[in-house]
Amino acid sequence: MRCKDVQITGISLIDSPSWTCNLYACERVVIDGLYIHSSLKEGVWADGIDPDGCKDVRISNCTIETGDDAIVFWSYNWYGPALPCENITVTNCRLSSSSSAIKFCDGNMNAIRNVTIDNCIITESTRGIAFMDFDGGEVSDIVLSNLVIDCVRKDWFWWGDGDPIHFNVKRRSEVHKSVKPENDKAPAGKIHRVLISNVIAHGQGSSICNGHPNNWLEDITINNFKLYISHDPKSAYDKAVHALEFKQVKNLKLKNVDIFWDTPESSKWESALYLEEIKGLELDELTARQAKTDANTPAVAFSQVENATIRNSSAQAGTGTFLHFTGEKTKNVTIYSNDFRNAKIPFTKDANVGNEAIEVKK
Repeated sequence: MRCKDVQITGISLIDSPSWTCNLYACERVVIDGLYIHSSLKEGVWADGIDPDGCKDVRISNCTIETGDDAIVFWSYNWYGPALPCENITVTNCRLSSSSSAIKFCDGNMNAIRNVTIDNCIITESTRGIAFMDFDGGEVSDIVLSNLVIDCVRKDWFWWGDGDPIHFNVKRRSEVHKSVKPENDKAPAGKIHRVLISNVIAHGQGSSICNGHPNNWLEDITINNFKLYISHDPKSAYDKAVHALEFKQVKNLKLKNVDIFWDTPESSKWESALYLEEIKGLELDELTARQAKTDANTPAVAFSQVENATIRNSSAQAGTGTFLHFTGEKTKNVTIYSNDFRNAKIPFTKDANVGNEAIEVKK
């Protein structure tokens, strides 16, 4: 706590009963070559590395296998004032968690910013990358690149649903019934300026990315992303409907995104990509189809989407309807330079979408 020039290198931390490596208000921190191991099933509180209100932190060359989150960024007030957690790099790590492998924590009262995560492998995790903002803080200027993510649904309850990517903004009173809305002073937090690129992800749950009605996600970019979704028939539950979902986002860019349905299949699966309440969308070089080749659901479903461009995208073999639009707020949509040859129907729209809302260019 409150230390400068901290080095933690080359050690093993085995079977911690609680948080393993927790730093508060530290500066110029080097964490290198750690092996952290706790039971994936019994290490319920055994987080791996938790910087809280720290700055100038380097985490590298670590292997973390634990029941709780592997690497978590905090900005909380347990040990003193909630301080920004900033200027952090994470490189060359292999992470496994029965919660989130990497988490921008819901316990964020101030800010988590200027974070880059590169060249990491996530295996056997219930959730891959989690952005969870429940205490009014800000998450900004985040770059995640060159990742392999493998998520599975565990047979015991904990955070996550076998989902590679997760965004969630809520007020604390909307999460815990014990917190009364009148006592919840913090507004909805803000997550913006996030870039995710060069990722191969396997999952068994929907990657759900939601903003808040009072504070939408903003400036989210996903580039060169391959997502494979499968079903575990032995699982006691499976809530997955769409492979990748976004709701309440301003300025969303999806480029070179490929979505594939793996076997075995789930009877509940529908669209590869679902977009709702989006203001400003660039969808470029998407390849996808609906989950079942004989289903009426579209490959890509749009609801209340405005100021959107859809280009250079292609329907995979077996596609029925490629694009479907609904919602009276859907407008200013431009479609051009797409490959619809594998789709029975290029696009459809509901009656509540105006005739001038969608422009098709050759």
